[in-house]
Amino acid sequence: MNLLRFATTAAAFCILLQSTRAAAPPPAPTSSIRAGFAYQDITPEIGSEQPGGYGKSFHKTFHDACKVRVAVFDDGKKRAAIVGLDLLAVPREIVLAARTEIKQVCGIEPEAVMIGASHSHSSGPIGMVQPGEYDGASELVQRLAYKESSMAERGFLLRLRNAIVQGVKLADANKVPVQIGYGFGHEDKVSFNRRLRMKNGQSWSHPGAGNPDIIDYAGPIDPQVGVIGAWDLQGNLVGCVVNFACHATTSPGGISANWPCYLERTIQGALDTRAPVVFVQGACGDITQVDNLSPYRNPNGEEWAKRVGGRVGAEAVKALLVMPKANEAVVETRQKVWNIRRRVPAPEKVAKAKEMCAAGPPKGDTTEYTFAKETLMLDHLISVHPEVEHEVQAIQVGAAVFVSNPAEYFVQYGLDIKRASPFAFTFPVELANGCAGYVPTEEAFGPNGGGYETRLTSYSNLEITAGRQFADTGIELAKSLTPGPVPELPKVPFSGRPWSYGNRGPELK
Repeated sequence: MNLLRFATTAAAFCILLQSTRAAAPPPAPTSSIRAGFAYQDITPEIGSEQPGGYGKSFHKTFHDACKVRVAVFDDGKKRAAIVGLDLLAVPREIVLAARTEIKQVCGIEPEAVMIGASHSHSSGPIGMVQPGEYDGASELVQRLAYKESSMAERGFLLRLRNAIVQGVKLADANKVPVQIGYGFGHEDKVSFNRRLRMKNGQSWSHPGAGNPDIIDYAGPIDPQVGVIGAWDLQGNLVGCVVNFACHATTSPGGISANWPCYLERTIQGALDTRAPVVFVQGACGDITQVDNLSPYRNPNGEEWAKRVGGRVGAEAVKALLVMPKANEAVVETRQKVWNIRRRVPAPEKVAKAKEMCAAGPPKGDTTEYTFAKETLMLDHLISVHPEVEHEVQAIQVGAAVFVSNPAEYFVQYGLDIKRASPFAFTFPVELANGCAGYVPTEEAFGPNGGGYETRLTSYSNLEITAGRQFADTGIELAKSLTPGPVPELPKVPFSGRPWSYGNRGPELK
């Protein structure tokens, strides 16, 4: 009897042990990839210069804050920083200085820091003209550059450099183990190619809504909304990076990050989070929110900013909600730096520009005067720097690669980079690590080309093949990297039995 009781008790204990084991929670997730995100404020002062035009304009009101937005990824062997700026552009000198200081304060290598501007026309005083840039020019050219052109402020440039460094330092300190995911949204209702084919055979920028001489768009758009999300091991969103191609020129009124403000608000509002949103601009040198083929009146700036930012943000949210997540991702970087020559204006064009500018701005239409001013400023730059240093960079984060260029880059090149890249998720990042101005396709300089972007100015002047050089280099760098695996949702094997409620034919009676 005692033996029987012992055997029964032992069997019961084994059953209890097995059930306890079966009920035990799964092991806590681990991860080999860490990520950190951070913001720094770079909101300019009321009264500072508003960038984005060839003349001077000043901020009078405030709409929303401008930020340095940083994501740092660390695979245990290498770290890389993706920095998005709510700015028109970023000067090469600021990039180099910030990278040097970042290396000193937190050890991230300079070639592993990508710094890109959103091209917000409602942001801080970053240029076109840089302080001291024309100090060696004639008195006339100095007047044109410093008194009549958009100009960066020294104090703001110093503040920007410090904010970039502190943002990367803070994001690096904020790193936690994460699960990482990648995804695409699709938004094709808010961005349009602003160059249109005309009946005269040329391609014009913004020829005017309703113009009967318009045939069709002169180029494509890129509707992909690229997204990387990072969640801590408790499932909380730590931050995300979003890539989309559209000029930040909606101008919601006053100082503003422009439509990326509503991108951020849409993501954070929909997901009930304050996790930072890092925006990096896609190849949008010929892409804006203006649809020149629309018969309808354009919305005001505030509505336009909400429309673009809201719809792009909604696509990012949709991608974040369904993307599979991985617990590991390789971080790797590549970089190439070289010089590219400037295009040189004809001597007779320079002579005519000097005569026109010496007479001062005309009354009425100042277009020809503006581009005469630009010709003289470019003529001086060529005398000092006939070639300009530029950089293309590739930063890999697992299954994704960010491929930079320093230009307002025509969208076709961005599409070419995506098509040739071995990565499932390829994010072209324009206006990164310097500023080359507009870089059109070679076709845009041909017999059926034209448009504002091809005009020769102090801002846009690289040789015609520059765009292809950037694309080929970016593709080469991406191909030198080994893409990480694309995460997949866990698969469920068939249990062997269909659902008993539903494994029936139709029941009519």
